[in-house]
Amino acid sequence: MDTGTHVVMGVALGGLATLDPAIQADPALFNAVLVGTMVGSQAPDIDTVLKLKNNAIYIRHHRGITHSIPAVILWGLGIPALIYLFVPEVNFLHLWLWSFLAVIIHVFVDIFNAYGTQAYRPFTNRWVAYGFINTFDPYIFTMHLAGIVAWNLGADPGLLWLVIYFVIALYYVKRYFDKRELVRLIHEHFDPVEQIATSPTLQQNVWRIAITTPTNYYVGRAENGHITILDEFVNKHIDYEDPVIQKALTDHNIKAFLSFSPVYRYELSYFDEYTEVRFIDLRYRSKGRYPFVALAQIDDEHGDDMKILNSYTGWVFTEEKLQSKLGPMANSKG
Repeated sequence: MDTGTHVVMGVALGGLATLDPAIQADPALFNAVLVGTMVGSQAPDIDTVLKLKNNAIYIRHHRGITHSIPAVILWGLGIPALIYLFVPEVNFLHLWLWSFLAVIIHVFVDIFNAYGTQAYRPFTNRWVAYGFINTFDPYIFTMHLAGIVAWNLGADPGLLWLVIYFVIALYYVKRYFDKRELVRLIHEHFDPVEQIATSPTLQQNVWRIAITTPTNYYVGRAENGHITILDEFVNKHIDYEDPVIQKALTDHNIKAFLSFSPVYRYELSYFDEYTEVRFIDLRYRSKGRYPFVALAQIDDEHGDDMKILNSYTGWVFTEEKLQSKLGPMANSKG
């Protein structure tokens, strides 16, 4: 989920914790638990600072190891232990339970986005992205805001958040069945299907879809149970024998993109001074463009002595912006 939703969920869990008799009886413990749920609901996203380094490191590691099973355990122990240093008089067991729950829920809700997490590490490094809840879901966020307002107006927080989270749980079930029905429709129209990537939008009845078959990629939109194919591409497998491709695959930006993207196509473009290898993620079509890309420009004029002149990975919404990120070499196309 987005940062804002994780923040309000931290507040909500603090309110839900008032159902715990030990917390009801101890204001100091309540305050400690509220801090624990707030910090716990944010801690796994500390890897956002990697964006300050570069896009490749951020893409490769965001929601990676910090969302893994060992990290969840460490967050769950470390956060309450740190708080306990400042308030050693409170009950550590209850502080730990609620702080740990906040961390678990953070990672748990992230697996339902299209972006996903590596939540099953160290057992597998695959990205878990069930793709039926938007990264920012206005319904979930609004329910949390309404709950916070009601709490401030005097509603009993334990009962209030219990009801709200019951409704949210039903909402998750509904979205699961929405996606299952969408997948069923796709299988009716495309056979065989190798892979389906779904991305819910802010509108309940509208989905972005990317379908992989043995021969083609189909990018489309599903609305009210009707599927519209917007783009179709040949499923061209990577030519690992091509020396230019081999060189591109050594680049850190390309590696980062391929470690993250489950459905993409690639293309080669030939210019006077270099050959460009571009990988394009098909999940995020927006206004006729595919903004999440990775590319490498290879100097291949000297046989085996190839050099990577420029490379980039990240989100770019215009070709002009992409070229500006690549520098002067990109603007000297022949």
